[in-house]
Amino acid sequence: MSIRKIGENTLKNKIVLITGATSGLGKETAMGLAKLGATIVFTSRDRLKGEKTRTELIAASGNENIDMLHCDLASFESIRSCCKEFRSKYDSLHVLINNAAIWDFKRRESKDGIENIFATNFLAPFLMTHLLLDVLKKSSPSRIINVTSGMHYGTIHFDDIEYKQNFSGSKAYRQSKLGLILFTRLLAKKLEGTGVTVNTVHPGMNKTNLGRDAGGFSRMIFKLMGKDPKIGAETSIYLASSPDVENITGEYFAKKSIKRSSKESYDMDLAQRLWGVGKKYVKI
Repeated sequence: MSIRKIGENTLKNKIVLITGATSGLGKETAMGLAKLGATIVFTSRDRLKGEKTRTELIAASGNENIDMLHCDLASFESIRSCCKEFRSKYDSLHVLINNAAIWDFKRRESKDGIENIFATNFLAPFLMTHLLLDVLKKSSPSRIINVTSGMHYGTIHFDDIEYKQNFSGSKAYRQSKLGLILFTRLLAKKLEGTGVTVNTVHPGMNKTNLGRDAGGFSRMIFKLMGKDPKIGAETSIYLASSPDVENITGEYFAKKSIKRSSKESYDMDLAQRLWGVGKKYVKI
């Protein structure tokens, strides 16, 4: 079944905001949704790369309703500025896709002095979602899609959530993706009755830039084992456009189907504790 058939006519006059759409999975997701007629707004840390991506998406999709907003997801100030700009330009938001992610080989810190993987993969979507939640509610029925990973197995290390001791890029990445699922499940409960759904998607291993800072071996693995990001983007496109999932919320999807995630990802006490930690970090 083609992408056009999956979401035929469902995204006309709909506004989609997606993070990390200048390459790989995010770019293919933006492309697929643009072809379905959605107004696409995507974020880019690099303005020139963002403008180049915008031009490419318009040319390839035939859809001129594509906009780029500057945003560094490793900076709370930049995220707040981006959301403020979005709200000044658009009065509706029908789909928010928190797609962007990183995987560092060595420990780095964000602009706010927070371990970079935790800041970018968990705190950034946590903050952006909260800043745009009232617009999503006003635009309901609307959808939030959080891109996670099949590597989310593990736990949340509350005693050292930033891995200041014994840093491991893979462990920090796993924790951030588990955190995103916990956030999604709890947010789904909090949004019951609002017309806003929120789900996670595991896109599989794709040939993307995710491993660019994860070391030479990891980059090689992504290149050798990663699948075409067009395939990886199919589930995000499906969740953003299909009427079949209009009323489904709080679930973990892979290959356009609900799957069982890790045991820890269903622990609502864990989710509640992490929610409190997130609020303290982003000051909301």
